[in-house]
Amino acid sequence: MSVIVTGAASGIGRATAIEFAKRPLAGDQAKLMLVDRDEAGLASLIAELNALGAAAATCVADLMDPTAGETVVAATLAAFDGIDALISNAGAIHMVPLAEISTGQFDMLMNINARATLVLGQAARPYLAKSRGAIVATASTAAENPIIPLGAYSASKAALVMLMRQMAAEWGPEGIRCNCVSPGPTHTAMTAASYDDPEARAARAAEIPLGRVGAPEDLARAIRFLAGPDASHISGVNLLVDGGISANIATSKSSAANKIENK
Repeated sequence: MSVIVTGAASGIGRATAIEFAKRPLAGDQAKLMLVDRDEAGLASLIAELNALGAAAATCVADLMDPTAGETVVAATLAAFDGIDALISNAGAIHMVPLAEISTGQFDMLMNINARATLVLGQAARPYLAKSRGAIVATASTAAENPIIPLGAYSASKAALVMLMRQMAAEWGPEGIRCNCVSPGPTHTAMTAASYDDPEARAARAAEIPLGRVGAPEDLARAIRFLAGPDASHISGVNLLVDGGISANIATSKSSAANKIENK
């Protein structure tokens, strides 16, 4: 099966590519199109995936570009025979209060966190319809829970969740399933400033019912499930992968709640 993974050079995207390589969907050899701006990171990953027996190719692209969807899909079709799944994982964050955020920063977050999935989905749609494939986007628990000072980020992820629900409704008759995963506190390069510190990580873990900060692999397994045949009748869902913290949000007291809550 042919799978596009954006934001593949690090964090959740990298873990997702490795998960598909280790456990190919439907038992087929994994065919992975790895998309990122980080060319060196992609080169490192492709060597690891090849060692796992996966076929992999790379596309260096800036998903802020509204034509990036066409670029990524063209590269995928040149490398592989079709598209079975689109994993739209690339994203960005700004820790700026709403009273201070610029329109440029706001637009940037909306463009990378929501519009990029739209243009990728539009470009991939005919091929996903042919394969009766799936789109899985990485959202955030911030889409449903205001987090200070991440107001614009939260709004962009909320827009992404609704976009995926709308895609599920409009493209479902074509056989395309569209879902989100929403990480809670997850230890990646983007959250390293918070979670590399063992004390800060332990304090945050104490607020999570399952008792630990998430790992990229937790999200990767959920993404693979939603992209694969075991989720063949699931569409329009936002799957929380947050250790239960969303159910515990009202009792969260730590100042860590005001820090980065996702990848």
